[in-house]
Amino acid sequence: MTTIVPVTPDHPAFDQVAALFDDYRVHYGRPASPEATRSWLYAQLVQHRLSASALVREGRVCGFITFAVLPASLMLGAVWSIRDLYVAPPHRRAGVAKALLVHVVHDARAAGALRVSLQTETGNAAALELYTSMGFQRVTGLELLNLIT
Repeated sequence: MTTIVPVTPDHPAFDQVAALFDDYRVHYGRPASPEATRSWLYAQLVQHRLSASALVREGRVCGFITFAVLPASLMLGAVWSIRDLYVAPPHRRAGVAKALLVHVVHDARAAGALRVSLQTETGNAAALELYTSMGFQRVTGLELLNLIT
């Protein structure tokens, strides 16, 4: 049986999601740090900075998605920002990422979100293919700026 569940620190799937989140960080070149990752994710969820959902199949977490709800001040509404999406390697190309995206987009629409945004690296062809196939469009006319503190 496959289900998508909201994940909170007290959910039975939390430890699996935290472990998979650490794998996600390693995938992007960060050093493995299971306990620090678990603590960080716990804090983000408890403080409502992030929300998370996981696709669970036969008791195992196959992938997760995190998102934040942000104010859209000019429109006097809210937007949803997908922050992280990761599928464990054995479950890739099996519809897990798409199912997680569909789930979040559905919830965002139901909540009255004005839009759902996400970002990925320009070289992530598989992700870009999935996102554009679902209707996500590249944003032009904006610049992404960072200030490292």
